[in-house]
Amino acid sequence: MSSENTSDDEDTFKILIATDIHLGYLEKDAIRGNDTYTTLDEILQCAKQNEVDFILLGGDLFHDNKPSRQCLHKCLTMLRKYCMGDSPVRFEILSDQKVNFNTTQFPWVNYQDENLNISIPVFSIHGNHDDPTGAEGLCALDLLSASGLVNHFGHSHSVEKIEISPILIQKGITKLALYGLGSIPDERLYRMFVNKQVSMLRPKEDQDGWFNLFTIHQNRSKHGPTNYIPEQFLDDFLDLVVWGHEHECLIKPTLNEQQLFYVSQPGSSVATSLSPGEATKKKIGLLRVKGRKMKLQEIPLKTVRQFFIEDVVLADHQDCFTPDTPHVTKKVEDYCFAKVTEMLDEAERERLGCRLTPEKPLIRLRVDYSGGFEAFNTSRFSQKFVDRVANPKDIIHFIRRREQKEIKDESSIDYGKLFKPTAVEGLRVEDLVKQYFEAAEQKVQLSLLTEQGMGKAIQEFVDKDEKEAIEELITYQLQKTQLHLQSRGVTTEQDIDAEVRLFRDSKKNTAEEEKDIQEAMNRAKAHRLERGDGDFADQDVSDVNMDSDEGSVPVAAPTRGRGRGSRGRGGRGRAEVRAIKRSSKGKCYIVLYFRAMAFLKIFVLFYTRPSSSSSSSFSKYGSQSQSQSRGIAFEDSDDDEVKQEGKFMYRMCRVKWD
Repeated sequence: MSSENTSDDEDTFKILIATDIHLGYLEKDAIRGNDTYTTLDEILQCAKQNEVDFILLGGDLFHDNKPSRQCLHKCLTMLRKYCMGDSPVRFEILSDQKVNFNTTQFPWVNYQDENLNISIPVFSIHGNHDDPTGAEGLCALDLLSASGLVNHFGHSHSVEKIEISPILIQKGITKLALYGLGSIPDERLYRMFVNKQVSMLRPKEDQDGWFNLFTIHQNRSKHGPTNYIPEQFLDDFLDLVVWGHEHECLIKPTLNEQQLFYVSQPGSSVATSLSPGEATKKKIGLLRVKGRKMKLQEIPLKTVRQFFIEDVVLADHQDCFTPDTPHVTKKVEDYCFAKVTEMLDEAERERLGCRLTPEKPLIRLRVDYSGGFEAFNTSRFSQKFVDRVANPKDIIHFIRRREQKEIKDESSIDYGKLFKPTAVEGLRVEDLVKQYFEAAEQKVQLSLLTEQGMGKAIQEFVDKDEKEAIEELITYQLQKTQLHLQSRGVTTEQDIDAEVRLFRDSKKNTAEEEKDIQEAMNRAKAHRLERGDGDFADQDVSDVNMDSDEGSVPVAAPTRGRGRGSRGRGGRGRAEVRAIKRSSKGKCYIVLYFRAMAFLKIFVLFYTRPSSSSSSSFSKYGSQSQSQSRGIAFEDSDDDEVKQEGKFMYRMCRVKWD
């Protein structure tokens, strides 16, 4: 693929790209209430002036899941004003539209509806703000889709397997495959990618002749071990990825060196938080595609309210004041007044000559008053700028660096010395298992299980709290191995050792191995459901604000629910998982890491043995009744020291680290 210049002709697609418009944000605010509507009007007007073929929205068209009547009315009015008309649509759709638009009773693109007169089709996926909810799985975009003004695509109905089928579009000789995936909780989608439950379908004919465009609405920056989607998860046949949800404008396509596709992050068209990422200039993109070549033109938005943010560390200005300076609080307030005045002057200079830019800018001054300084009255300070800024109530934001407190007793564990974050960063539990056995000595290698099976079982325990995953996997593999030995007629211990290893090695990295692992996991889940432990492991916890300026939220103690079920088996384990998932990201990953490695050591102790021993790790798990019933005798050679160490490690695993 190339990003060379393309000329506008009958073979060139012209696509307007925008994400995160957040219609209705602060619509009741006297100053900022119309900001989102004014910017959407500018975006649609830009599309009409440039005579684009269609508009592509990357999610979060609405700020609220249930937009107000005013918000819906203004949105419908603008879409009807700019997207309906007599101008012909110069491309055709070749794919099965019943698959592409599966959320409506009118499963076809709106410009082909004989009752509508569409000049600029709008294609949009849903975001996390306007995602489908309720028993019928409807969202605000479905209302626009039913009215014929928006083509809602990329909605996955299944939570077990996702197949992304592209909208195949052709204009002249240019063929475009448009993929889309609406917002899904990041932890769940991450897990589905890891488990290979997400697939992207491709055209059967001339696969190399299509320009593959994918729009997604997920976390791109890493907020936790699984609270984002790495670019490496996406297929390498893609040409351009339009990434929604991230509000910082990084619209210029950047090349992913590993997957060799480009990523464009248009960002939001309105500042919904006073953070540094929102301070970048807001833009939309005009994408031109001809054949396999593309060009993205950046278009700055003129109606977006200006936003300036600066950080001030009071301890860095010892020449002006110190905590011991007389009337230091008044001097700090005067200094902040001067900084805010400078930002307002800069905003005024930038606004000259652009009458569309709102008059009052957004101003945020973050003041670090660590080191003995005191905060002044922000309400009184804000009154000085009430007629000059759009956010007078929250101009000043005081922050203080947290001091590291020394923790005593046995809980004072230096996690930094126990493991290096750079080495564990980005690794999954199954990766740690694989690395462990690659570095382990020959005498502690697995005999019955494969590294992939052990890693998957531990991952199920850590990620989903599937307590019987490891036990069920071993039991299942034991039964299959016993049947294999019986069919082979093996009787001597030496032959048993050799045959068990051959049987294990023959299944490594095969479809049969994956099938066996999945069957064992299904059995473990079935046993849990039979006990009535619920399905908490499949739910996603999304109440942690990883970007909060105030740090992590303390973990509340688990409360006891009503009814007899609250005392049921497994209650403590679920409460512990909830506490871990709600804790800060660093601590959570440390806990999961140590618990995974501890359980790994348990099963290394119990289910492996020295290669020079006379009994196999397989035989250690064979019960006497099972062995005798199959005509095979196994020697139980448990060592007391191993037992005691295993029990100790098990108790350590059950300790609540939080």
